[in-house]
Amino acid sequence: MAILSSQFSAALVSIEPSADDKKNAPEAHKELRAALTGADELKEWGIDPVLIGSYKRDVSIRRVTDVDVFCRMEDIGDDVAGDTVLDRFFTVLDAEFGTDANGKKRTRRQARSITVDFPEYDGLHVDAVPARRRTDGHWEIPTREGGWQTTNPERQTELKTAMNDAFADDYVPLVKLIRQTRRTIIGKHPGGLFAELALYDACSNGKVSKSSLTLSYVTALEAIAAYLDDKVNWGKGLPDHTMPGHSLEFRATDNQWETARDNFASAAALAREAYNEEDSGKAAVAFRELLGVNGDGDVVFPMPDGYTEDGTKSAAASAIITPGSPSVPAGDRRFG
Repeated sequence: MAILSSQFSAALVSIEPSADDKKNAPEAHKELRAALTGADELKEWGIDPVLIGSYKRDVSIRRVTDVDVFCRMEDIGDDVAGDTVLDRFFTVLDAEFGTDANGKKRTRRQARSITVDFPEYDGLHVDAVPARRRTDGHWEIPTREGGWQTTNPERQTELKTAMNDAFADDYVPLVKLIRQTRRTIIGKHPGGLFAELALYDACSNGKVSKSSLTLSYVTALEAIAAYLDDKVNWGKGLPDHTMPGHSLEFRATDNQWETARDNFASAAALAREAYNEEDSGKAAVAFRELLGVNGDGDVVFPMPDGYTEDGTKSAAASAIITPGSPSVPAGDRRFG
């Protein structure tokens, strides 16, 4: 059985956002917040932006290329359309941030948000998501069609904290490992948020082991693979734990869901095989394949000491006789 705790710890260091990431994200948020709260055009809506998303929940992985800002509007009326809000946000932010060094507009209007590029922060961009409060305490954000859609992202942060406590602080590292694996084995969609929330649902239903981070990782992949099989075969939804009775929606085509199902199933089988492997080198090669390279292009999962890149023992390590070893290297015919 291969636990490889030291290698998983090193893998987590490798996928942790860099020092620049951790410095740039709050700076970009601060600049965008100042632009929004200082705009006379938005004051009547009582705007109060806060960070949300993977960076806020401390589950982002290297590199951090986007940050989400939830722009709460406490005083906006029910009669204001979503596209009206987006238009006004765009006008304010476009006037504030203008163009980059190449003359390209830094502000772009998306279906549900406004994106601002920060080229001075190594390609980071911030998505400003307008939101108005509902009478039931939840929030609404603009839809692609110009209306409003219910959401509750701040509750997700609270749920993450509680789940991390339930897993003795192993839940956040597990989310990062699963997000890194998703990035390695499938394309852009379904994205990292899907992997995180599918994992949360699996943990909530007792499908993820708490005995060690390694077994948590293996069982998490198995649980997500099982969900994806149901999703593709009969359209099973993923519950939104921030709003009981609601289901989550993610952007992905049928082909992308099928690819995700197949690749997560293969990943789960490989992870289980690695976990059951007695040879640490062979197990490490498998985990290395699942975790790929980080945002800087560096291999995430290191080999154990004494093993080569292909998982075989180095000559020096092979000469060391460990207690219980089934084989003993030949001697040099000298005695005494």
